[in-house]
Amino acid sequence: MAGTDPIAEADADALFVLTAALLTPARFPSVLGDDYPAACAALGLRPYAEGYGLVFGQDGRGARWTVVVDDVSLVAVAISSWDCGMAYDLSPDERSVVAGLPGWPLPVATVAPGVPAPHDPEPEEGDPAPLISPSGEEWGPAQRRLGADEVALQWDAWRARVGDEAESGTARTSEATGATGADSPRAPASARPEDQVQAPLQSPAAAQAPGDAAPAPATGVGKALAELRGYLEEPPPVGRVRSASGTLRVDGPGWSLVAKADDMAFVLLDELPHEVLPVTRGPRLPALLEALDAMAIRPS
Repeated sequence: MAGTDPIAEADADALFVLTAALLTPARFPSVLGDDYPAACAALGLRPYAEGYGLVFGQDGRGARWTVVVDDVSLVAVAISSWDCGMAYDLSPDERSVVAGLPGWPLPVATVAPGVPAPHDPEPEEGDPAPLISPSGEEWGPAQRRLGADEVALQWDAWRARVGDEAESGTARTSEATGATGADSPRAPASARPEDQVQAPLQSPAAAQAPGDAAPAPATGVGKALAELRGYLEEPPPVGRVRSASGTLRVDGPGWSLVAKADDMAFVLLDELPHEVLPVTRGPRLPALLEALDAMAIRPS
């Protein structure tokens, strides 16, 4: 494998590394699934406890490839270096390669210099379909999880929005029957004390299409919280409850939760496109979040 230096005549079989990601029980691209086994299954991999590294690059023809390696430490060091603004030549040994998959499951902003524009490789008999990144024009489980990732990344900003709207009187328990954004609250919902669902906020994705009907948020949030309590009785697949930098990320069928154990929570639902539902603390929510935080898996 090679780095991304310009070349006059690219070797068609060389991989020019653009970026990388970890696929481990505690840290995996949530776009691939609600938990670690599901994320592995999306790539046709077995869910080994040690995890994998995902290397995204282009070959000499410009084709997109996702190379799976078992040298997790090497990929982790590269990612940490890049996050710190340091150069790092990620060149995994060929003996560490587990699989080479056509396409990219995530959007990659950079391209390799000196090679053709990114494109799917020419399929050969028996090859899997190329991996593709999720569309930003649709809403489904992948987009919902990506939205939750963004809320987790920008927690302080989202938390401040709840406080600002509470002061202005717009952040109150509500039902959303088609309205989007916190400026269109509806009548109070009949939620349990721990389900104090505030007026929905706009998610990182595009606005909901005009005319779309939306169920009451308290109904979906109540279902999510009930399933979260079920996780305490019967542990879910590894990776569904994880924590990084003090922020909880939990997923389930049709919903995602972002929370801090000593604060509040945000819920995103498949059935409410592009909305982020703040859930403030009641008598039962704190104990639930603390229990989830205690069982969460964390990066080593």
